[in-house]
Amino acid sequence: MQSGSSDPGTGRKGSSIPVSAAGVLAGLHLLDGLLSHGLRRLVLCPGSRSGPLAIAAAIQESRGLRLYTAIDERSAAFFALGLARGDGKAAAVITTSGSAVANLLPALVEADRSTLPLVLLTADRPAHLKDCGANQTVNQEEFLRPCCRWLHQGAPEGMAAMDALALHNLGRRAMAAASGQTGSLAGPVHLNLPFDEPLHPDGEALSWLQTWQPPHPPDGSSTTPASGGRGPEAWGNVLLDPDQPGVVVAGPWRGPAHTWSSHLDGLNRWQERSGWPLLADALSGLRGLTRGPTVTGYDLLLGTTETPFTTKQVLRLGPLPASRRLQAWLEQQRGQQVLVSEGDPRPQDPLRCIQGQWSGGLASWPGLASVGNGCPPPEASPIAQRWMEQEGRLQELLRSVLERAAGEDPISEPWLARRLGQMLPEGLAVMLANSSPVRDWDSFADPEAPARPIHSFRGASGIDGTLSIACGLAEVRGRLVLVSGDLALQHDSNGWLWRPQLGGALLVVLIDNGGGGIFEQLPIRPSDPGILDFERLFAMPLQVDPCALAAAHGVPSRQVRRRGELEEAVAWGLAQPMALLRVVSDRRADAALRQHLRTMASELIAPP
Repeated sequence: MQSGSSDPGTGRKGSSIPVSAAGVLAGLHLLDGLLSHGLRRLVLCPGSRSGPLAIAAAIQESRGLRLYTAIDERSAAFFALGLARGDGKAAAVITTSGSAVANLLPALVEADRSTLPLVLLTADRPAHLKDCGANQTVNQEEFLRPCCRWLHQGAPEGMAAMDALALHNLGRRAMAAASGQTGSLAGPVHLNLPFDEPLHPDGEALSWLQTWQPPHPPDGSSTTPASGGRGPEAWGNVLLDPDQPGVVVAGPWRGPAHTWSSHLDGLNRWQERSGWPLLADALSGLRGLTRGPTVTGYDLLLGTTETPFTTKQVLRLGPLPASRRLQAWLEQQRGQQVLVSEGDPRPQDPLRCIQGQWSGGLASWPGLASVGNGCPPPEASPIAQRWMEQEGRLQELLRSVLERAAGEDPISEPWLARRLGQMLPEGLAVMLANSSPVRDWDSFADPEAPARPIHSFRGASGIDGTLSIACGLAEVRGRLVLVSGDLALQHDSNGWLWRPQLGGALLVVLIDNGGGGIFEQLPIRPSDPGILDFERLFAMPLQVDPCALAAAHGVPSRQVRRRGELEEAVAWGLAQPMALLRVVSDRRADAALRQHLRTMASELIAPP
């Protein structure tokens, strides 16, 4: 075992520490900085170049780090994304070099758009091995750059060349940037970390490393990147008039967890003063919680060109809901529209309809501060009443069509969205996969069902990583129900590998409709099947038994085909640590049912 005689805190090859321990020591100092700034969860993927970070993470477990392991970098990043969504706190991922880094990109795209804090620690070759044909050496420092709040390249000669304080501060700086504490948005941060040989400490060096204790950095040692991004002042002087009628449109919630209560209080205050009805996306978190009039069936109510609803003012909260009918309606309105986001100053108006955007959050929006006390104007009452009358008629229609069928009838996706919301215990969180599940819940869920947290990942609206994200969410929340289509679940089948490590309970409700049901709702399938092979090009039916696949990972399952079987199957699934319910439906029949309901809703709407 080699050793030196100088500063034992640096980890350099001339120091008194074992040479083979230098890389691990650098990792310990870096992780110490991350831990000191709040990191508690880390997902480790296998690799040789990342070996020093892996050993450092194992040593840091005794100091409060929760360590998960994953063989698939893509799944690891999505699992970390679910952890971050669960409580808003940053999670980290360690990977080796090369294509492993590229597998992080899909999750980072979503983290970027959804402002979720992630710290990516990727091992790399030192500079002398770059651009010379060395094995597993690529320009990985560029792979994630477009989605990162901050990218930092470690010492080109290797991380062991950095002193203890610099490494500690690098960790603190990364956490501050990822958590949005530096004047920019929360989101992903990438630390690309070169490690030179020797990578793996021998037995004597490992024993030496086990005695390592974190140093105590001097006061003021941490550094943070300079503040960036556009402040909330952008167009903040554009206000709305609560003494004139208007509408509130709430999209998916993407604010920090600690601002939720003030956001809800602010909305209640605005509705009580203005009398404006709230059109609440299922992902807004507001359904069943506000004191003012709330409309949930807007997608069906706005499904006709002769809509009785017009408005001269719109307060938009957060990103746009997914409903294209609502978007088309917003484009038709000729009044003032103001968008308020919770800390995200990026443009969020693809319709180009807003006259002002405030990114400082609803609680601090100048328009809210100016409303004062008072009652809604007389003009607001008949408008809100019209919305609520139509909402009531619509919900009665949905009850009569979707809930009148017998228990032996086959399950439809709109019925499932409505019945699950009624059946699941109050407060139990649900995650909705992208494509049909999130849209069906938005349109057909019962507004009188128990209130609950609803999660989906609409930042980039991908289906990749669905199961891994759900596992991360379940780990933090304790219990979760995932509603997913068959393509989305199969796309992330490696997510089942989280079962042995999962502390939270997860029930997966799989809608097995024989392929991509969302495409049945688009004008793609021709009347003449000889013109286009729709099944092969778009639906892509799976040739895998999802229950057998789950069983191979130790996950029990049940199959549900009839409505009367669902309640008992859900009760069984909720009693398991992890379980799969395979709910079989007919995607062509479901598409026809959705269209039938839309037609009935448009005929139901009374003229103004």
